[in-house]
Order: sequence, then structure tokens, then C-alpha cells
Amino acid sequence: MLDYLSALTALPADDLILLSCIAYGAGLVRGFSGFALSALVMASATAILPPVALIPILWFMEMTAGMLMVRGGMTEADRGVVAGLVFGSFVGTPIGLAITTTVSPTTSALIALIIIIVLALTQLARIRLAFLSTRPGLLISGLVSGIATGLASVGGMVVALYVLAREAPARQMRASLVMFLFFSSIGSGIYMALYGLLDRETVMRGLLLSIPAAVGVAMGQRIFIPVLERYYRPFCLSLLIILAVAGLVRKIAYA
Repeated sequence: MLDYLSALTALPADDLILLSCIAYGAGLVRGFSGFALSALVMASATAILPPVALIPILWFMEMTAGMLMVRGGMTEADRGVVAGLVFGSFVGTPIGLAITTTVSPTTSALIALIIIIVLALTQLARIRLAFLSTRPGLLISGLVSGIATGLASVGGMVVALYVLAREAPARQMRASLVMFLFFSSIGSGIYMALYGLLDRETVMRGLLLSIPAAVGVAMGQRIFIPVLERYYRPFCLSLLIILAVAGLVRKIAYA
């Protein structure tokens, strides 16, 4: 069975097992926090597959996670916030992609990750960013998220920072992140299909790795219980810092 799956995905059996474990772990965190699946896989799996090969695989995993979590997200999310962030993100993404033609991808990624670390540290220190609570702050956050996605594929982390800065109930913050990532993934899927990035090999890898990711998401959702909700914001901010630092190290190492 393992040999068959290995042949189907064009991956050595050992790599397939390791990727499945990574997918499960990333799904577990996604189920609890509402985000970070792609960032965790990118931080852990680039020794096995290059980022360009991981991105379309991650789309399947994100869509699977989104479909598992979107029902609760629709009832608990702040829909006005989600709509503003999605709109801004769709506008900002082509701007980020255009900037990459004049700025080194490594440089742009380093800038984006450093900004995320600084902003996350300010929130852990309870320095309130009042501007983010305004309507212009919402749209600008979405726009910056889109630009960050085009520059370095870290738009979801920017949105996570915005949502966490609102001091909303943990369930609402988590649901808003889930809804944003779900609708953003739909847009990304259309883009990848138009540009022919979803070949047979990628589809098989994505579908197969979505299974352990789905199991992880289901387990992560079970962990999100009322007694742990007060730890949600510090956990997510710490996670953002860890992911951003890991991204910085990876970018510097491969520079």
C-alpha cells in the first residue's frame, strides 16, 4: 500500500510518511488557532519539497481545513471584518506580485517577517494599536495582507495580527480567521487553475496529505474548549513570532 501511494505521489516512502506527520501537526494547530497550517508546513517541509511545489499542495490542505471549520465560522465570525479583509486582500495581492518584479523575493520576505515580529511583540506587550479598530484600519490591514501575500506568502499572518489586535472574544477571533482563510483559498484556487499549477502529481499529493491534515484539524477543534479560551490570544501571538523567526532563519539560510 505504501509503495503504491509513493508511486502515485512520486515521493519516497520515508518522505511521504514525514510529510503526513507534518500535515497532521499543522492541522492540529490550525484546528485550535484557526490559522498557521501553511506557515507551519512551509517552515517544516522545505527540506523535502521546494516552496513552489508545496504551495499548490497547501491549497488542498487549506481548503480541507476550511470546509471542516467554516460552519462554525459562519455563525461566530465578525462578517463585516471578514468582508473588509477579503476585499482589501484581493486588491493588495496583485500589488505585491507587481512589487516582486523590482524587489528581491528574499528581501521582501525578510521585510514582511520582521514587521510581523515587531507588531506581534507590541501586542504581547499590550501596546494597543487603536487605528486598527477603525474602518480605514480594517481596509488597510486587508490591503497590506494582500501585498504581503504577493511579496512573501505571509498575508494570513498579517490578518491574524489584525484580528488579534481587536480584543474580541476568542471564538469570534478564531472564526474570523477561519472565514478569511476559506474565502482567500477559493480565490487562490482560481488563480492556480488559470495558470496551470494543479497538475496530476500535485493533485494526488494534495488530496493524500489532506487526510492527516483533516484528522489534525478535527483533534485541534476538540482542544478548543472554554477553559482554554483565555490562552488563545497569547498562544497565537507567540505562534506568529515563532513562525516569523523560523521564516527569517529559512530565508537567511537559503539566501
